[in-house]
Amino acid sequence: MIENDSGLYAAFKAKDARFDGRFFVGISSTGIYCRPVCRAKQPKAKNCTFYHTAAEAEHAGYRPCLLCRPELAPGTSITDATANLAIRAARMLEENCGSGQSLDELSGRLGCTSRHLRRVFTTEYNVSPVQYLQTCRLLLAKNLLTDTNLSVLDVAMTAGFGSLRRFNDVFKDHYHLAPTELRKKISEKKRTNGDITLTLGYRPPYHWEEMLHFLSERAITGIEIVKNNEYMRTVHLENTEGNSIFGCVKISHNPKKNALDAVVSETLLPVLPQTLARIRHLFDLYCNPDAVYEILQEMNNIHPGLCVLGTRVPGSFNAFEMAVRAVLGQQISIKAASTLAARIVKNYGIPILTGIDGLTHVFPTPKNILDMGSDISDNFGVLGVTSARSDTIYELARALTQKEIDFDLPSQPEEEIKKLMKIRGIGSWTAQYIAMRSMEWPDAFLETDAGIKKALPGYTSKELLKISEAWRPWRSYATVNLWNTL
Repeated sequence: MIENDSGLYAAFKAKDARFDGRFFVGISSTGIYCRPVCRAKQPKAKNCTFYHTAAEAEHAGYRPCLLCRPELAPGTSITDATANLAIRAARMLEENCGSGQSLDELSGRLGCTSRHLRRVFTTEYNVSPVQYLQTCRLLLAKNLLTDTNLSVLDVAMTAGFGSLRRFNDVFKDHYHLAPTELRKKISEKKRTNGDITLTLGYRPPYHWEEMLHFLSERAITGIEIVKNNEYMRTVHLENTEGNSIFGCVKISHNPKKNALDAVVSETLLPVLPQTLARIRHLFDLYCNPDAVYEILQEMNNIHPGLCVLGTRVPGSFNAFEMAVRAVLGQQISIKAASTLAARIVKNYGIPILTGIDGLTHVFPTPKNILDMGSDISDNFGVLGVTSARSDTIYELARALTQKEIDFDLPSQPEEEIKKLMKIRGIGSWTAQYIAMRSMEWPDAFLETDAGIKKALPGYTSKELLKISEAWRPWRSYATVNLWNTL
């Protein structure tokens, strides 16, 4: 519980979208909890209690509102938490809520003991990691029950409950109704037919056209398509048994709901939480644009319009794919790099059937690259990739396979940047760019980048680096803002 509401009731009364996902409101007169943007009748202040997370509200005995749907609230940026370890753990719990991952496994990935993680997590969120995980599973299940026609059994297994009986018991215990009863409360026209379509919220404003333009310029033929104001791509993930799961996703903008609509192929059900987490990362849905703009608005003192409120940093869906694309793009045009990447995909990617014209392959895995061995230069050479870059890609695949480098929310991105720069052929520009897009590192700055120098003419790289100090910790957002002016 937030002891001092610090004006949160006023934000709740104003339906201020800037606070969406940053707190939840428990209403004692109804026994439900809401997002601050809920349009239901305004409760009295004396009946409101404020919580940092949905898990905390549920632990206090509140049920989620069926109108504002707390499961659609945008998440928290890794830079928002005072306890960095806790927020990384929370994000990993969300991404792996369907995998059955144990707390010991999670703490091992984070480099600490389960006891330490439990202590830090409980201090930050006032609930245990296990309680937080259960809320993640319940809210994912509620989302699937509300927005899809999946069977209740499929919902239970996708959300990580392991059995239909356990799902029914937990759902009834927390929400005081059976999963099938929730379905009856949702009108048929609110459900999708056939495809699995889920809504992913963000904090407005969101510049969808700029995001699509960035992704369109860098799209890899066979893997990604941007058309009709939508982004589509193929997907290759592994389930808990290590088996490959293939499919595709289609993302469109839903500005009326301050959200993106994600259409996910049914084959991706076993890895649905991972898929949704990667979509959120790719489109930077965790961003708090007002916090970013508060620091970066002084860019406009250099030149009006350099910084625009709501600008996002494009992330990555497949970190290895994006890193290879970055290596290929060294000292050549964006179009030329896309051509080389497309050749690699056509010759060494994994063919899949998607039912969508143009989506034909998934990117080679690090293991696929390592299997080429010493022949990689010969294999890539005929495609137009230099031997030096071929060797760099091989070493990058080796480092990832042997877990020498961590792209998955690393606790110290700057250390991972140093490791990247130890790979021959990866300099500061490439390492910073990879960190910015794959590690959610918000403070990368590419002072030697041609686009940055074009956006801020007349400065040396050293001077640009000095100027950028005032933009910490949001220099990745400053970089994208500068690129957008071109």
